[in-house]
Amino acid sequence: MPIITLTSDIGLQDYLAGAIKGLLLQHCAGAHVVDISHHISPFNLPQATYICRSAFRYFPDDTCHLVLNNLFDRKADYVLMARYNNQLVCCADNGLLTMIAGEKPAEVYRVPLTAGEPRNTLNIVRVMARAIQQVMSGAPLEAIGTPAPEIVEKNNLQPLTGADYIEGQIIHIDNFENVVVNITREQFTEHRGNRRFAIYFRRDEMITQISETYADVAEGQKLALFNAAGYLEIAVNKGNAAGLFGLQGFRRDQLQQGSFQQLSYYQTVRILFEE
Repeated sequence: MPIITLTSDIGLQDYLAGAIKGLLLQHCAGAHVVDISHHISPFNLPQATYICRSAFRYFPDDTCHLVLNNLFDRKADYVLMARYNNQLVCCADNGLLTMIAGEKPAEVYRVPLTAGEPRNTLNIVRVMARAIQQVMSGAPLEAIGTPAPEIVEKNNLQPLTGADYIEGQIIHIDNFENVVVNITREQFTEHRGNRRFAIYFRRDEMITQISETYADVAEGQKLALFNAAGYLEIAVNKGNAAGLFGLQGFRRDQLQQGSFQQLSYYQTVRILFEE
């Protein structure tokens, strides 16, 4: 059974998520439509990247992923369809594709939008659905769109590093208000070596060990662990870390105003190493 996933920033407050599924089932009869998330913060490409990369790896080959975040970032008469890790990704040409893939995929095609139709979410999804139906019927990508020699390329937000520190940014706050930081277990291990460390956030808050589970500390106590996706997480056992410590996620206006270094301490987590 073909699998189609949906990721978006449209929420579930109105009809739109249901209408999108209806369109997909109209054009891709027999497909299994799976929600990844419709609660990505608006314009938050780092969060969308984290959610998509963490989820996509668990889907089988030939899954089609519709990523509907920031569809109207720029005016375009096409959407992108790309092959990535033996799966297909459909999205707007807004830089998100290269953030998810880590580079420009080898196979990227422009699928034209229907001339004369309003450029709204449902008409864009209808084009994506027709393209997926063609793929499901065995059509090659080159029969559906035209090669995209150039696309908008953006790099995934990386932590700052120095000889004795890593400084990361909060990229996601989950339903329990656990705080996810863009520092991976691999990055932490590589920079730490055999040194002691301290994890600082909100200036006066510090953690000096990595836990395996939330239950490693007493109820109401703070902890740090690497979650199932491999990213650093700041949490409180049976509590809400983001609310308790006043921590905040990515805001688009921060990057418009200046560089990563100018983000507030409410949005950054620093790990210091010492012998």
